[in-house]
Amino acid sequence: MKNKVLYIMFLSVLAFSGSAQKAAVKKADKQYEKFAYIDATKTYERVAEKGYKSADMFEKLGNAYYYNANFEKAAKWYGELFAMNQEVAPEYYYRYSQSLKSIKEYAKADQMMVLFNQKSSEDLRGKIFNDHKNYMDIIKANSGRYNIEDAGINSKYSDYGSAFLGNKLVFTSARDTGGFMKKKHKWTNGYFTNMYSADQAAEGGLSKPVKFAKDINSKFHEATPVFTKDGKTMYFTRNNFNDGKKGKDAAKTTLLKIYKATLENNQWEKATELPFDSDSYSTAHPMLSPDGKTLYFASDMPGTHGQSDLFKVKINDDGSFGTPENLGTKINTEGKETFPMVTDENELYFASDGHPGLGGLDIFVSKINKDGTFSEPINIGAPANSPQDDFAYLIDTKTRKGFLTSNRTGGKGDDDIYKFLETKKLICEQILSGIVTDVATQEILANTKVTLSDEKFNVIKEVMSDDKGFYIFDTVECGKIYYIKSAKEQYETKEQKITISKETGKTDLPIKLEKKIKTVAVNDDLAKTFGIKIIYFDLDKWNIRQDAALELEKIMDVMKEYPSMKIDLRSHTDSRGTAKYNEKLSDRRAKSSVAWLVKNGIETSRLSGKGYGESKLLNKCADGVKCSEDEHQANRRSEFIVVAL
Repeated sequence: MKNKVLYIMFLSVLAFSGSAQKAAVKKADKQYEKFAYIDATKTYERVAEKGYKSADMFEKLGNAYYYNANFEKAAKWYGELFAMNQEVAPEYYYRYSQSLKSIKEYAKADQMMVLFNQKSSEDLRGKIFNDHKNYMDIIKANSGRYNIEDAGINSKYSDYGSAFLGNKLVFTSARDTGGFMKKKHKWTNGYFTNMYSADQAAEGGLSKPVKFAKDINSKFHEATPVFTKDGKTMYFTRNNFNDGKKGKDAAKTTLLKIYKATLENNQWEKATELPFDSDSYSTAHPMLSPDGKTLYFASDMPGTHGQSDLFKVKINDDGSFGTPENLGTKINTEGKETFPMVTDENELYFASDGHPGLGGLDIFVSKINKDGTFSEPINIGAPANSPQDDFAYLIDTKTRKGFLTSNRTGGKGDDDIYKFLETKKLICEQILSGIVTDVATQEILANTKVTLSDEKFNVIKEVMSDDKGFYIFDTVECGKIYYIKSAKEQYETKEQKITISKETGKTDLPIKLEKKIKTVAVNDDLAKTFGIKIIYFDLDKWNIRQDAALELEKIMDVMKEYPSMKIDLRSHTDSRGTAKYNEKLSDRRAKSSVAWLVKNGIETSRLSGKGYGESKLLNKCADGVKCSEDEHQANRRSEFIVVAL
């Protein structure tokens, strides 16, 4: 009876306070809509603690913490959202997955990503996850290459994003706004940021930070500078505020812009916004290429794939700018890509929550190819990355020392700057090259076409050997399998398989070609005469595989060299299946090969084809005999018998 009375009293309290809770939620909604996330979460949580449940409220609670990189609390409230078993937008599966990683619940996080991919199959983040379900193994293999420690300049506030300026480290901090009434940012409830600098000692230590570029500090955010090599020009991020005027977008929100300032009489002056800035979108976190001719940055401008993408823009000799270019979907996803950093080793480091990582923003690196394209981004591993946000990577490629920012557990403030020493490079670089010669005479063969293909026979690049017979592919991936095809008039086309070393260096692959002058007689099998591989077929299949097409190209080449040659194509199967079925299967295979040759320019009158089923086995593997797959494969073959010359 006592429990029943308490239960009734509890219901009465809920009924009495329900209208008050709804009013509180309405107030919190207004704070949320104004991006006052910290204030909004306080109200939402007070209401939730009293038992009030709402999918909309749990979404906003999760989002408010997610946007402020408090992933542990985001995971809690997204968990409450999913516990209601209501339909939610696909994006919440992604955010819940990211948040679960922060508390190291990776198995559940991966389950959410599987569901996310099912519900949003065209989203790049889901596709990348689906193609890299072993991402944790990759991250583990890439880990353990950094010695990391506190940089010694952190405060209890947010400290992040650093740049080199001579022997100084310039960074961003919210530690002090310089006035009695310190202005706070509603989004984070933290102080607006300024730029600070600290001198770097020879042994790696940093001096006490002092304010940097006081003349261009405003009452809003200044952050993430980058400097030209001569130290006289600076690009930096600032809220849309200049000459005492605050710009806003259509929703009355003040966004971010990139500004340019010049050093005159030891003072930073003339802070002007860049021509591609806008009141309608943000541009932020500039980074210069080593030659100073390209500016990389993050933005949500039109053409962005996700929440923020990485762009680049050409800086012309007269100081004007070209048109910003999106770095493309090899780098950018529907998530956040931000804080680019380009090294003199043609590497792009950046932070992303769209590529598979340990949680929050992770740091990735991609090789910039000579044609301006990018290699597949690689997660640089722990301890550089953590289950929290990790970003603003900066490295001196000569010393392999640098800095990164993280809000990982154990720091002093919201974000902290860490110094590191990279003990082992991540990207393995290989050069594949060699000399082409005549196999019989050792004569150097210039102007030989050498084609590089991947393990699926997709052509990657073609080059010609020079006057010394030398060819080179200056970028191949370590540990990968490639196929090299060499072609020259009057010589047999040759294909070689090569596995590249897993260590940085050079792979030498000599190519020795054989002249086409051979004696061909009626009843010869071209496959044997010209060293052509047998045309294999998959079990129960008769379609032309990619590797089979390469061999048929060689048959076609021979027949074009001998225009009066006629071929009888004979196809054979293994003993599995009935003799009648195998005869039909082999006949279809023979006709499939003939059809391929006709389609590619060989006259029908020069070809005949027949299937022989299992009647002409090459080994013991008849019906009832136990054999390996390789032994059965040997019987699934095609022969090319010369019937006329």
